[in-house]
Amino acid sequence: MARKTKEYRCSSCGYRSPVKLGRCPHCRAWNTLEEYVEVETAPSTVSKASQGLAAAGIEHGWLGNLLRKGVGPASERDTANDDNSTNFVDSAADTAADDIAHKTSDNIARTATAGAAPRKQSSAVSPETVLRGADILPLTAEDEGREQRFSSGNGEFDRVLGGGFVKGSLVLVGGDPGIGKSTLLLQILGSARTDLPLLYICGEESPAQVRLRADRLGINRASISLLPETEFERIAPIIARLQPSVVVVDSIQTAYSAAIDSVPGSVSQVRDVAAGFLRLAKELDITVVLVGHVTKEGSLAGPRVLEHMVDTVLYFEGDGNTSLRVIRARKNRFGATDEIGMFEMTDRGLLPVVNPSAALLEGRPLSVPGTVITSCIEGTRPVLVEIQALLSDSQFNVPQRMAQGLDRNRVVMLLAVMEKSLRAGLAQMDAFINVVGGLTLREPSTDLAVCAAIASSLRGRPLRENMIVFGEVGLTGEVRAVSRAAARVAEAVRLGFTTCVVPSQCRKAILDGKRSARATAARTAVAKTAAPQTAVAKATFAKTTADKAGSPANADPYPDADLIFVDNINEALDVCLT
Repeated sequence: MARKTKEYRCSSCGYRSPVKLGRCPHCRAWNTLEEYVEVETAPSTVSKASQGLAAAGIEHGWLGNLLRKGVGPASERDTANDDNSTNFVDSAADTAADDIAHKTSDNIARTATAGAAPRKQSSAVSPETVLRGADILPLTAEDEGREQRFSSGNGEFDRVLGGGFVKGSLVLVGGDPGIGKSTLLLQILGSARTDLPLLYICGEESPAQVRLRADRLGINRASISLLPETEFERIAPIIARLQPSVVVVDSIQTAYSAAIDSVPGSVSQVRDVAAGFLRLAKELDITVVLVGHVTKEGSLAGPRVLEHMVDTVLYFEGDGNTSLRVIRARKNRFGATDEIGMFEMTDRGLLPVVNPSAALLEGRPLSVPGTVITSCIEGTRPVLVEIQALLSDSQFNVPQRMAQGLDRNRVVMLLAVMEKSLRAGLAQMDAFINVVGGLTLREPSTDLAVCAAIASSLRGRPLRENMIVFGEVGLTGEVRAVSRAAARVAEAVRLGFTTCVVPSQCRKAILDGKRSARATAARTAVAKTAAPQTAVAKATFAKTTADKAGSPANADPYPDADLIFVDNINEALDVCLT
């Protein structure tokens, strides 16, 4: 007899609870637990191979059988174009569907002939079977005949990925609606450095709409195929047959498996379909890019396990009022995390911004109170950004504290530090802080710049036009060191800034870093132009160069910049506003 079981599942992360809760204990989201009723029936004799992705179908079902049927290696893939790639779409999917139906009917007929009651089949696998099917490889094995990475054809996108696409990787790209995710990925397919086929699975748009966008972007590549399909059981055989170099799934929320009894976009659908694409990527050694939706809070929609499954998680960010877009790596198994790539939205699509600092500072106001330039590290490179502050007398019992692009709690803390250290009278004033350009800054090196912008707005005094400020501010008002100070100063000097207000704890790192770079450059230049030297002569030259770099005549590594080292917030603000 069937028995009903009721439980509550979180639509954000998949957490299960026997009782109704207002807030999910796992992801801390409010009002996301929904009621689910499961009907438990007698165990079915239908084999796991006929159940798609529902019951271990990824390993033992039709997908596993499909991948074990002998698809050729990457070196033997067919370089099919649009014409021959669409010929096998229906036949491959129908073959997989017929295979599932045939296995199902055989199992049902076998059960009816036996006349026995349904019995639950054991899913245990013997150790001998596991050992026979496993491939044990040494950790130090090197496969020099295969290139692991290939370029996407876009320098900024390659930077975020860590040097290009990695074969066999699963990439998740999320962003707000209309930010440009589909446009960017279609451009990536048009510029990818590969001779193999490329597949764009359009689940949200028709092929005609995708072609219109491609015509507008000037993309005319014969190796790009369009697949207007959302059912995974029909998509998988096509990918296994075509074996494209890159597959773009737009989007993972529209893809579904017919073997799962839930609507597309649900937690179970997104989790299992993503697991299927993960298996395809690893087994076929192809790159799969999943486009994901975001919630109103800005996080990726779907179960939290989705971000754990993929190799790379990219967020596409941007302010709708500007043309600048930023793609940021939140997770990357093959590169640096928090790396960013900057693009500009134009009528020709998204164009890479080679010099982000110059783009962010373009058109900035000069000699205006409340604006400060600071240097932050985004991924592996320094970027100069503008921070603006506005103070006004509050008309409310509780003054407002608004921060755009910064952590609001940290801004409130900095206001408290300034009130304690400077007696500035900020308790009854509204404070509005903004990062120009739509960037989101997460590192504490912007603390001193925020304090300088607030003090500048409060006193009505602008900072010098060619001044940058950076440093972390502690609760007692001290200015603490930040990482990669030499790179921050070098980027500012490169863009023409002549005054740098920096923590005194960074003095050694800034001076030694620049001297070391100069000594290395000098040794390299002389080694290229000079005649071959003996080992003794080379050692003498290196020692002489190092001695000159440390001599008093070369004590200032930045002759065109004025480095001002400060210890506390009072000293820093006095320097900035004089």
